[in-house]
Amino acid sequence: MTVGNEKENDKFITTEALQTEEESIWDTFKTAFSDRNCLGYWRYPIFSPLGEVRKEPDIFIVDRELGLLVIEILSITIESDVETLYTTSQQRVEHQLRALIGNCDREPAIWRKVSGRAIVALPHITAEQWQNKGFHELPNTQNLLFQNQLNLSLDLNCQAPEHENVETQKFPSLSESISQISPIVPGENLEDKDWELLLSVISGTPVLRQPQCQMTTSGKSRSRILNSLREKLYDIDLQQEHIGKEIPPGMQRIRGIAGSGKTVLLCQKSAHMHLKHPEWDIALVFFTRSLYDQMTSLVDRWLRRFSGGEVQYNPKTNRKLRLLHAWGAKEQPGLYGIICEHHGKRRWTVADTMEKQPQQALAELCKRFQEEITIQPMFDAILIDEGQDLVTDANLKFADKQAIYWLAYQTLRPVSVEQPQEKRLIWAYDEAQSLDNLTVPTAKEIFGAELADILNKQPQYPGGIRRSHIMRHCYRTPGQVLTAAHAMGMGLLRPQGMLSGITNKKDWEKIGYEVNGDFRRLGQQITIHRPAKYSPNPIPEIWGEPVLEFTTYHTRQEELTALSEKIMHNIVHDGLNPSRDILVLVLGTSVEAKDLEVQVAEFLIQQGIDIYIPSAPQNNTVTFAWQESKPNMFWCDGSVTVSRLPRAKGNEADMVYLLGFDYIARKESDVTLRNQLFVAMTRTKGWLSLSGVGKYPMYEEMYQVISSCDTFTFSYNRPPKRDISEDT
Repeated sequence: MTVGNEKENDKFITTEALQTEEESIWDTFKTAFSDRNCLGYWRYPIFSPLGEVRKEPDIFIVDRELGLLVIEILSITIESDVETLYTTSQQRVEHQLRALIGNCDREPAIWRKVSGRAIVALPHITAEQWQNKGFHELPNTQNLLFQNQLNLSLDLNCQAPEHENVETQKFPSLSESISQISPIVPGENLEDKDWELLLSVISGTPVLRQPQCQMTTSGKSRSRILNSLREKLYDIDLQQEHIGKEIPPGMQRIRGIAGSGKTVLLCQKSAHMHLKHPEWDIALVFFTRSLYDQMTSLVDRWLRRFSGGEVQYNPKTNRKLRLLHAWGAKEQPGLYGIICEHHGKRRWTVADTMEKQPQQALAELCKRFQEEITIQPMFDAILIDEGQDLVTDANLKFADKQAIYWLAYQTLRPVSVEQPQEKRLIWAYDEAQSLDNLTVPTAKEIFGAELADILNKQPQYPGGIRRSHIMRHCYRTPGQVLTAAHAMGMGLLRPQGMLSGITNKKDWEKIGYEVNGDFRRLGQQITIHRPAKYSPNPIPEIWGEPVLEFTTYHTRQEELTALSEKIMHNIVHDGLNPSRDILVLVLGTSVEAKDLEVQVAEFLIQQGIDIYIPSAPQNNTVTFAWQESKPNMFWCDGSVTVSRLPRAKGNEADMVYLLGFDYIARKESDVTLRNQLFVAMTRTKGWLSLSGVGKYPMYEEMYQVISSCDTFTFSYNRPPKRDISEDT
């Protein structure tokens, strides 16, 4: 990857808001390296424990030719205690560099190949001032950058010596000055593949590396493909680098399609916040309880990564960074429960509401809570994953705002006294993944028009951090499956016209599609196409055969028999692990899916296949009392998980089976059921097998969608029941 050809604002990442002097210095480095093949960070999150306060590098640049550059800005004048302060800075910057080199050396392919320079920059001191004071005789002063070399205006300095004619002095460019500093860690010239690996290491993708599958004896198999991919690291995604490592000084919205990495980025972002500001009270909130273990693991891995293994995450003891289910439970506090406790109020449950669904019940209680008392600030940052699951119908709003979000907003401390409306509420969502509600969590819908205007009229914070991101790359689900999921979920090829979806060219392009046609006129032919670059999952190309399969059967018995045979083949011949590599999902309404879940589980047990139903106390347990349940569990070692969709959200597997498509086809105009189908299809990281019984018109729609691959042409006949285009 040639990062040097990216836009300047893309390859330079400012992880936190800057002060005026900091911005001037950072702009100097960005200008100096703008034409180089490099990636740069202001305050890259790897923390040195030297001294009382953890400190990350002021500037970190990874350059194709120069290697790793760690630069500390030492803003002292020549009259300061220079020797002591310089020595401390030098020790810290070398420690940080060696920690970064250590991360690189964990990859055998670039072991001892990456060079590194540890540099101290003195923006208030000129080279002549340093020389005149005799500081050049101090040990190890070859790694300095002076004001002259930084080409900074003299207003950063107290006063230049009268005899120093700055205008006539000639200094090499900043990048040339840095190249003349000898590396303290020698390296080699990197080949293209080594450079790409180095960028992946810097972005932290080793954190996401998965364990290998068991190998089959010979021939083509899914495990061989997966193992070859798991040996590699993801390519760097500059947008993800910005989202995961930036700490915005206020609200931030992250809209991303399924599989774009929202959960991973929020875990990374919260870990970075916690290390940077250990005094902050931070909440990372989610809705699906089965995500708890996954998110706990991710936060722990990011903390270890950023701290060089010195900081770990223990949810039982860490009260500053808390992973919170939106509801919570008696034995595991959630956001709502903690807010109740903080205000001395009783925590109510679903049984105490008029609503039947947990999502609506929570909104009802949050609305009631705000009507009864004045909310007190208690958090410095709240990050919300699965944001589409926390919006409800208009009748459950509080003061024309989404009750859950507004309660969270009010519990936040302002970022500054000068701007009390600016609070760090960060929410990520994919409106297409909503299972129970069709409201889109836009800024206006959540906060009302006044606060939404802040997001829309001021797209960036000072220093360049964005208030809103839209993620179009899908790394999880293969392109053929993702496009089919979008087409079926929205009903694009439905004979009667689309049921839901995006109705303008701009918003289609934002999620990675090219559009021909005009949505402004009914009856127009619209063609959408998803380029391969936005769906980089390589499995379809390596596999060489379709990764999406749709089969119909005459009876449920036939469908279940075929399922058991395929799973046995996956385990015995493909070498897939029953747990985490294989996932069985059942479709349908709540009652239908529950009955089918039991039917599938019992059949697979009879065939000698161990199964696990999420929340069960142990494997091969089909029915159990709620008192025995383990709500956080989704996987069980050695067993194939069989699940309904609400429990499966946020989880994924390489081989996914969807059963009961007939339950969707019987009610094909039901937008909520089509959303369920979309969520189910996008759980796969590799292969998807969809099946149903009987014969329905929607089956022909599915065959047509599959044959259309990544390009769909349809007639825009009428406005859909649900428009998910972005509003103001």
